[in-house]
Amino acid sequence: MTARPRRQRWEPDARREQILSCAVRLFGERGYEEVSTAEVAAAAGVVRGLVNHYFGTKKELYLDVVRVLVTIPDDVLDLTRRGDLAGRVDSAVTWFLDAVARHARPWLTAIGASGAGTGPDVAEVIAEADEATIDAILRVAHDPDGGGPPPPPGAGSAELRAALRAYVSFARSGAVEWLVRGSLSREQAHTLLAQTLVTLLSETVPTLADGRSDPSTDPAGPTDPLGPRLRPPRPASSARPGWPADWRPPHARADPRRRPPPRP
Repeated sequence: MTARPRRQRWEPDARREQILSCAVRLFGERGYEEVSTAEVAAAAGVVRGLVNHYFGTKKELYLDVVRVLVTIPDDVLDLTRRGDLAGRVDSAVTWFLDAVARHARPWLTAIGASGAGTGPDVAEVIAEADEATIDAILRVAHDPDGGGPPPPPGAGSAELRAALRAYVSFARSGAVEWLVRGSLSREQAHTLLAQTLVTLLSETVPTLADGRSDPSTDPAGPTDPLGPRLRPPRPASSARPGWPADWRPPHARADPRRRPPPRP
């Protein structure tokens, strides 16, 4: 029979962190359905009422577990405030791979890579964390020696944030290739994620940073921040750019010499 952990006296914040740490481990090992709040309390050395006091229901506890696994802590950004862009990105990718390796099983469960269903509540938490990650990437891109404050949360055009959102999904997939499939080594995953992010921040982000200009107010004409490969298809039209608006292909032109056939 396993002995119950001896209860300790903790400060409120430390007690909450202890409960959350035990929940991360248990949910990662056995999944949401197989873990009870009583087991989390026993592992943390507290009474079950304290779990409910700090986190509410079991589902709310699990959502906090997912949130802590997919959200970048604010203090991590201190690692990316020095050096050139490549060095800042290298530090950020190193932290990310260290973090997912340290909590591989619960992280894979949280993002649904282990086959466990996520559900809409978990998907919403991950979506919110993705937006916070985009804000963190924009701060990594900000040159601390260039002057000016870092970009605030929510900064960037819709096109820019869409591109960075795609990178966040790409980074998760790269980590899964390393942790689950073994198709990439740690070094290969690091190179893939770091070089892709440097290219994205140095070449793509400056193009997308200002968003689409309004052709009616831009004297230089319309801009294309997505570039030719990502440009959406042009709406179907018989008119050609730079040609008269009433131009029509020869087969579509009305011939005044032709009369409509008589009605029967």
